[in-house]
Amino acid sequence: MAISKAMIVFPLLCFLFSTISTLVCNETEKRALLSFKHALSDPGHRLSSWSIHKDCCGWNGVYCHNITSRVIQLDLMNPGSSNFSLGGKVSHALLQLEFLNYLDLSFNDFGGTPIPSFLGSMQSLTYLDLKYASFGGLIPPQLGNLSNLQYLSLGGAYSSYKPQLYVENLGWFSHLSSLEYLHMSEVDLQREVHWLESTSMLSSLSKLYLGACELDNMSPSLGYVNFTSLTVLSLPLNHFNHEMPNWLFNLPLNSLDLSSNHLTGQIPEYLGNLSSLTVLSLYGNRLNGTLPSSLWLLSNLVYLDIGNNSLEGTISEVHFDKLSKLKYIDMSSTSLIFKVKSNRVPAFQLEELWMSTCQIGPKFPTWIQTQTSLQCVDISKSGIVDIAPKWFWKWASHIDLLIDLSDNQISGNLSGVLLNNTYIDLRSNCFMGELPRLSPQVSRLNMANNSFSGPISPFLCQKLNGKSNLEILDMSTNNLSGELSHCWTYWQSLTRLNLGNNNLSGKIPDSMGSLFELEALHLHNNRLSGDIPPSLRNCKSLGLLDLGGNKLSGNLPSWMGERTTLTALRLRSNKLIGNIPPQICQLSSLIILDVANNSLSGTIPKCFNNFSLMATTGTEDDSFSVLEFYYDYYSYYNRYTGAPNYENLMLVIKGKESEYRSILKFVRSIDLSSNDLWGSIPTEISSLSGLESLNLSCNNLMGSIPEKMGSMKALESLDLSRNHLSGEIPQSMKNLSFLSHLNLSYNNFSGRIPSSTQLQSFDEISYIGNAELCGVPLTKNCTEDEDFQGIDVIDENEEGSEIPWFYIGMGLGFIVGFWGVCGALLFKKAWRHAYFQFLYRVKDWVYVAIAIRLNRLQNNLRVP
Repeated sequence: MAISKAMIVFPLLCFLFSTISTLVCNETEKRALLSFKHALSDPGHRLSSWSIHKDCCGWNGVYCHNITSRVIQLDLMNPGSSNFSLGGKVSHALLQLEFLNYLDLSFNDFGGTPIPSFLGSMQSLTYLDLKYASFGGLIPPQLGNLSNLQYLSLGGAYSSYKPQLYVENLGWFSHLSSLEYLHMSEVDLQREVHWLESTSMLSSLSKLYLGACELDNMSPSLGYVNFTSLTVLSLPLNHFNHEMPNWLFNLPLNSLDLSSNHLTGQIPEYLGNLSSLTVLSLYGNRLNGTLPSSLWLLSNLVYLDIGNNSLEGTISEVHFDKLSKLKYIDMSSTSLIFKVKSNRVPAFQLEELWMSTCQIGPKFPTWIQTQTSLQCVDISKSGIVDIAPKWFWKWASHIDLLIDLSDNQISGNLSGVLLNNTYIDLRSNCFMGELPRLSPQVSRLNMANNSFSGPISPFLCQKLNGKSNLEILDMSTNNLSGELSHCWTYWQSLTRLNLGNNNLSGKIPDSMGSLFELEALHLHNNRLSGDIPPSLRNCKSLGLLDLGGNKLSGNLPSWMGERTTLTALRLRSNKLIGNIPPQICQLSSLIILDVANNSLSGTIPKCFNNFSLMATTGTEDDSFSVLEFYYDYYSYYNRYTGAPNYENLMLVIKGKESEYRSILKFVRSIDLSSNDLWGSIPTEISSLSGLESLNLSCNNLMGSIPEKMGSMKALESLDLSRNHLSGEIPQSMKNLSFLSHLNLSYNNFSGRIPSSTQLQSFDEISYIGNAELCGVPLTKNCTEDEDFQGIDVIDENEEGSEIPWFYIGMGLGFIVGFWGVCGALLFKKAWRHAYFQFLYRVKDWVYVAIAIRLNRLQNNLRVP
């Protein structure tokens, strides 16, 4: 009997398994997916495998059940750049995928279209991810019908359109009884005042992310919060401007992120209630006072970020005795004092240490030698005045990502030292000796404002063990000498190079033209000579060029007009000759032109009005990224964008040389002073209404000031001194309301200085050396003829002259007014009687006033 059963069951099982192995996707679902594809745009051809001739279970992003072959997952997250973003419309055809439980359309670009409300009818969904997919508008409350949903991720602005999702009422959340994970960062929730109560009703919720949601209050309006399962609470980048609420410290949290808000007061002692806490981020608030003692009892803490607050007090190694799991510390931008004994080994092994502006010095912190897993170290601006220990550089070579010692007074000789970190900042210290060696791993190196000396060529021509990845190199303000080598082909990844304020000599080598990615080049204040090499025209991304303060000769190259990316051009204080080439007018993105103190001749090109960014105010352009730039770096814990980095230039504005850095992108300046330019000031220059500083002094310019100079409304500084200009100062200059520096001295101006609060506010020195000029603030008074010259005269012969009509109007006004009063008195008897009675009363009042006055006078005379 048993044999017969086996003989029956075995063939049945074989048939069943053979049937399963040949199952293909459901035909209805296949057609639905093709309809879904048809409604999408797919510039990256990510759905090219979606063919009617292939089994849909093998299509890219489609996953089927391994027994029924029904589609259960659709994972179309964009894995890379915007070129691979799906767009278009999300088709209703998805409704035919009745067993679909997983839908991911994140990091695509749907151009601000609303989230389809029909998604709320897909009852099988347990996972829905639409974050950073550029959906916009109201989040449909129909999503509340997804009672099986466990994971919901919305929000985020991923495309240039940057749409904003918003919610008016979160009441539909109460139906999401299975929800465990909720991510709605960058969704506008400011219309929902009960956001806290609505989310806390989700008893199964364990992770809540509501960053940048325009929230401003963490106080529950109903008096209670009912999170019972919440382990992760992330509310950064909102507008909370109160103290940390007590309910936070009654939750079973292991991660709390309240960074980049406006929280006030002290960190409460209740913090110690969160004994399971592994992540605490309070960075970028207004918290003050000392740290609570309970903080040092959080023995599970791995990530501690309390930087950029007004915290104070002293921290020693004893405080960290129980924090043995700590891997990340950020106490930067606080007033905390960090004191660890040199012979003490901390309980933790850190991977990242951020202590900028904390007081660590004056001694070098030798305890960091015990930290063998560090990837990022920032102890900049920490008051260290000491010699870097001999062990330090070998130890530092094992730090892969970042080391920042800037803005201290750390000294030491770096000759022969190998720098091996990706990002290195040693600026503004006392390091000396010859330049160190680099590994190919170094991407950004700043050694500015130290005392490095010796020739630069050994550094530039060193043999690297691989291709260089160096992008930013700043060695300005040192004592480097010698000629620039021809080894620039080794450094073709450079985008920013600053060798200014050294003692470099010789010519600029042609090989610098091989820096094809170069965006900013500073070689100012050296002793470089020769022509500006034509090979620099190959640097097609060049946005800033500063060669000022050298001995460069030859003509101002006409090829510079081809570098339309140039935003700032500074060539002052050289020996350049010849004309200003008209090709320079092709630089429509130029906002700073400084060729002062050369030997340029010829006339000022009339085409300066092509500098379009000088003709507008408050305009920003993509080209400004060369002046203000960000760079990202990644660590295990964070992606850092960091504070903006600024290019800098020394500019002479308002008669004073100053360094412009963070506001450089807002400056609009032309300085052609101290050359041999002749001819007149072109009237076209008056169209540069956004220009803030114009200096044409110390040339041989003739003629008059353009009549429309007053239309340059943004002008703050104007220097036309020491030329041969003549004629009157235009009346339109009264309109220059922002003008705070004016120098018209030593010309041949004549007539009266136009009357205006602005022009009369300058000292006499602004006008001195013009013998025929008169009026305030000069001591020379104007004659009648000069007074007349200072008035805008209307030609009586012009059609429509207004002077005769002015006097006619005065006469008619007097006649009408006189007879209007007298006529009324003459013909209205009642008015006449009232008028004379009024005069009699006035007479009586006058008599009484005189009598009182005489009486007081007599009384005063009686006083002995």
